[in-house]
Amino acid sequence: MIGASGYTGADLVRLAVRHPDIEIVALTANSHAGKPMEQVYPHLAGFGLPDLVRNEEVDWGGVDAAFCGLPHGTSQDVIATLPEHVKVIDISADFRLRDPQTYAEWYGREHVAQDLLKEAVYGLTEHYRNVIRNARLVACPGCYPTATLLLLLPLVEAGVISTDDLIIDAKSGVSGAGRGLKQNTLFCEAGEGMGPYAVGRHRHAPEIEQELSRAASRDVVVNFTPHLIPMSRGEFITAHAKLADGASAADCEQVLAERYADEPFVRMAPDGILPATQQVRGSNYVVLGVREDRIPGRVILMSTLDNLVKGSSGQALQNFNLMFDLPESTALEQLPLFP
Repeated sequence: MIGASGYTGADLVRLAVRHPDIEIVALTANSHAGKPMEQVYPHLAGFGLPDLVRNEEVDWGGVDAAFCGLPHGTSQDVIATLPEHVKVIDISADFRLRDPQTYAEWYGREHVAQDLLKEAVYGLTEHYRNVIRNARLVACPGCYPTATLLLLLPLVEAGVISTDDLIIDAKSGVSGAGRGLKQNTLFCEAGEGMGPYAVGRHRHAPEIEQELSRAASRDVVVNFTPHLIPMSRGEFITAHAKLADGASAADCEQVLAERYADEPFVRMAPDGILPATQQVRGSNYVVLGVREDRIPGRVILMSTLDNLVKGSSGQALQNFNLMFDLPESTALEQLPLFP
């Protein structure tokens, strides 16, 4: 695991220690190099984990796969140095956007590994499963795009909603901002309140637009506004859409139910129940919901997941299982924590 000292890295280790086909041989974290993992994350004590080391200290000779949880803008530099026999599951944004110019516009630096960018497969498991299986480099989607695209892609593909005037109201727990010290994530700043951030300029918007445009075979622009909510983990998406001519909210629900009927981790909310973050906390599950809007011709769509599991480390592990021809749900079977 490259970049093991962040929240995503720690949650991946939490899941991976119970995976029967994974042996963790190296954990990197340049800022914590030399420390035992249990000193940085005491809840991971007792599993015989290797001490944290610098990236350049890893011997890649006997390594089959690397998970990369480095900050955006730094993953590409490290991944470009890895030997070709190592399969890579990248959890950063460095290989999600297919157009290097779009990446430079939104992430503020030129992409230095464009050959790898052409090779990378977008890791939204339920929609790119067949190409993920044969990939060497998988770019796992962001947490907001995962929740949004699992909800909207089948509806766009089926033509039951319009891609015009798509409004996405997104909310995330504070862990989505990472473990680094930031004023807006201090307890006194984030607790007992809620507010938007990166309004009109969040980096996940072009990622969502990229995949919706591909499904619609036309350029799609979305109104995407994220909010920080005072809880550790969890994410909730409320999307407002125009129905296509002749389509209904019931059609949307049927499309989603049929599309995900055989998926191990995507569920429709039970009849009469609305999705809620408590239904997915600590798990790799996604819960979807549909309601008719009181405004004629519109529909309200809902999606919830745990941003650190299905929105990050769990989806990465799900993709690892595919890449190594293992049962897809291995080490991801845990049910949501409640209460």
